[in-house]
Amino acid sequence: MVEPSSADYVELGEDSSPNTEKYQKVSIIPLVFLIFYEVSGGPFGVEDSVQAAGPLLALLGFLLVPLIWSVPEALITAELGTMFPENSGYVVWVSSALGPYWGFQQGWMKWLSGVIDNALYPVLFLDYLKSAIPALEGGLPRTVAVLVLTLVLTYMSYRGLNIVGWVAVLLGVFSLLPFVFMGLVAIPKLKPSRWLVADLGDIDWSLYLNVLFWNLNYWDSISTLAGEVENPNKTLPKALFYGVILVVFGYFFPLLIGIGATPLDRHLWTDGYFSDIAKMLGGVWLLTWVQSAAALSNMGMFLAEMSSDAFQLEGMASRGMLPELFAKRSPYGTPLVGILFSASGVILLSWMSFQEIVAAENFLYCFGMIMEFIAFVKLRIDRPADSRPYKIPVGTAGAILMCIPPALLILVVLAFASLRVMVISMVAVVIGLVLEPCLRYSEKNRWFRFSTKTDINDMMKT
Repeated sequence: MVEPSSADYVELGEDSSPNTEKYQKVSIIPLVFLIFYEVSGGPFGVEDSVQAAGPLLALLGFLLVPLIWSVPEALITAELGTMFPENSGYVVWVSSALGPYWGFQQGWMKWLSGVIDNALYPVLFLDYLKSAIPALEGGLPRTVAVLVLTLVLTYMSYRGLNIVGWVAVLLGVFSLLPFVFMGLVAIPKLKPSRWLVADLGDIDWSLYLNVLFWNLNYWDSISTLAGEVENPNKTLPKALFYGVILVVFGYFFPLLIGIGATPLDRHLWTDGYFSDIAKMLGGVWLLTWVQSAAALSNMGMFLAEMSSDAFQLEGMASRGMLPELFAKRSPYGTPLVGILFSASGVILLSWMSFQEIVAAENFLYCFGMIMEFIAFVKLRIDRPADSRPYKIPVGTAGAILMCIPPALLILVVLAFASLRVMVISMVAVVIGLVLEPCLRYSEKNRWFRFSTKTDINDMMKT
């Protein structure tokens, strides 16, 4: 699937991006688990798919939607991420194809959707702990717990991406192992007929599609860490390949076990139900392990998303799209201002409910993905000779055809959004449209210092 190229990516001068050579690079194993946590983190949160559509459609969804959505997105990320191996990621993809103004809009919408996404993880963390600690159900104790947890995880993000990567490896192994044991103890109780149960007249399509979409997107987020990756031209495509396998297995296998080994009651399949299944199959010890794994998995997803969001802002600042202060790095090589901005957004958005967070995040994310698909095709047409260390083995027509199924899925997800989510999301889009010229005005009047901007048409040299 790879078309190797002897041409190397060439940096365009000291002012175009910060020197990251003195900071330790991320190798393939931590990168695979960072991708795993950017996208998934395990099966925690997929339970609603069974409640929304029943066992058969839930299982089919996590097998077929990856082919329609995840694989094309991962392939595009591999091609464009190695074409532009820097921390601005998808921002520079869109900028090089559509211009810096639309590149900024891409960065704004993706950063905001990432922050909204991250606001969910402290909530899910506490949802899995509230059965053991009832005080976390609501009120002041829950608010304080969300704040403290956010601050602790933000500090871990500050201490360095390489540390975050290896923490992700440990958390990933710990989070997936209980489902391996669950599968072993469930074998005598499996009834395959339960997998085939379907009721096409009782489907909550909005919930079903949002759960699938939320659990299978964000493959492109790893592109904002490309500048921190060891030998990204080879490491990034391999890590994405292994990441797809790990994510799909991490969803499908627990669903297969949980559905097949327990009596079916769709209304019980809500957030945290895997804990109840663990208790039914293995007792209190397995329940405790699954609850701990779920809580720690949400920590891993928070750390991965926080790193991606913060380094995206650093990459945008290095390209002159944001004030230079966003490009400043801590002694640990992390973008301090980007981390603080992202953490502040998480705290401000933590009041939203689970379903509102998922729907709003998906809505904004869809707009960003449409621009990525356009940029991918346009770069194939306008710049066919540019260096692509990894190239999807299709021509222009194949590139267009590859983008059609996920684009159609995007339209379906947008169509099922509620009026409130649409209004909130459109307000966010309008803010981005106004914010970019305001930043250019502040640059012109020297209110903030901006890095020297690189001519977007010369971003690649062969």
